[in-house]
Amino acid sequence: MKKILIICLAVATTGCGIYKPYTRPDISTAGMYGDAETADETTLGDLRWQEVFTDPQLQALIGRALENNTDLQSAQWRVKEAEATLKSARLAYLPSFNFAPQGAISSFDNANTTKTYNIPVTASWQIDIFNALTNSKRKARALYAQSKEYQQAVKTQLISGTANLYYTLLMLDSQYDVTKQTAAKWQQSVETMRAMKEAGMTNEAAVAQYEGNYYSIRTSLYDIEDQIRQVENSLCSLLGETPHALQRGELDAQQMPATLSVGVPLQMLTNRPDIRAAEYSLMQAYYATAEARSALYPSITLSGTAGWTNNAGVIVNPGKLLLNAAGSLVQPIFNAGANRARVKIMKAQQEESKLAFRQALLNAGAEVNNALTQTQSARAKNELRKNQIAAMERAVESTELLMQHGSTTYLEVLTAQQSLLSAQLSQISDRFNEIQGIVNLYQALGGGRDITEDK
Repeated sequence: MKKILIICLAVATTGCGIYKPYTRPDISTAGMYGDAETADETTLGDLRWQEVFTDPQLQALIGRALENNTDLQSAQWRVKEAEATLKSARLAYLPSFNFAPQGAISSFDNANTTKTYNIPVTASWQIDIFNALTNSKRKARALYAQSKEYQQAVKTQLISGTANLYYTLLMLDSQYDVTKQTAAKWQQSVETMRAMKEAGMTNEAAVAQYEGNYYSIRTSLYDIEDQIRQVENSLCSLLGETPHALQRGELDAQQMPATLSVGVPLQMLTNRPDIRAAEYSLMQAYYATAEARSALYPSITLSGTAGWTNNAGVIVNPGKLLLNAAGSLVQPIFNAGANRARVKIMKAQQEESKLAFRQALLNAGAEVNNALTQTQSARAKNELRKNQIAAMERAVESTELLMQHGSTTYLEVLTAQQSLLSAQLSQISDRFNEIQGIVNLYQALGGGRDITEDK
């Protein structure tokens, strides 16, 4: 036994620290945001979601989604599972004890019955010479951290998804109101055209054209209503509720952050949960490779038994103390080739995880760039769209007056009115695109994290 301990100590002096802890690979992030890169210490993603989405009704919906969404609940159970795995890996350092009592009754050729028993407690302890247990624990810790980041990614996506659906409802509500008001005006125009026909100022073709456009607009109202129901149902699904109508505000009343700080690309490593999860996946692959490499080296296990027995060559009562200690060293020989193949597999998976981590960074940069471009383009069109609507309103008014005095045809009036409706609907879409861009940027920068707990 002493020789085994001496061997263990000798190997430990050369085996400990043979595997270094994981370090992040060097991946260039220069130019990831294009021209939008800034040196701000804080970004839009650092804000709490209540500071970005200030509509009280939207805040209530997000709160219900965070409480009831089944995907988020599944992610929470995934965290608990990984936590138990980590606890199991930590306990692997400790010796294992087993209580294994045994008893027997025997008789030979009708002789007196012999009763024997053993009441031992067995112990086994694997010495972590080549960091097999350490790498397993580190891998379990990375898995636990990854599960928490996955939960955060689901939370971030849930918040942004709820917000996007809510703002989609507000956009559809605005489009419905504008279309309904336009339908009412067209109904008045149809009545006016009928009066003009009776006065001999126009013909049946003009009346029929106006009526056709009026019914077309009325029909589009049902299309918008159908879209509203579908979006409401999708939002209810996120909330974990059965389909029902949802209370909401108005699109024009929404207040969004005016300044869009995106920070430096390296901040995404600490903010975006999907990137952090990708890195933890790489970390798991790194330690899995180290764990597989540990199988190429000997494993040392100490075992022992302590207890009571009456089976010691002669039958004695009461029983005598039973002690036993042993050590074993196992060196792979015939399965060494399989172990080396397993190391190659782990190395290949590690390289795959590294590529996935790099691609996650590139995708994140593209998402930030797209969201910024969407928001900035929508804001740039805002003033131009106002001027367009003002011009089309003047055009409608002028063509209607000219037609009443016989200076123009009804087709010019129809064109002006249709152009006005199109411009009004486009203005609503521009506002929605601006808000959606901010929501997408908030998600792309890792928003939705509870800053007070995370830091």
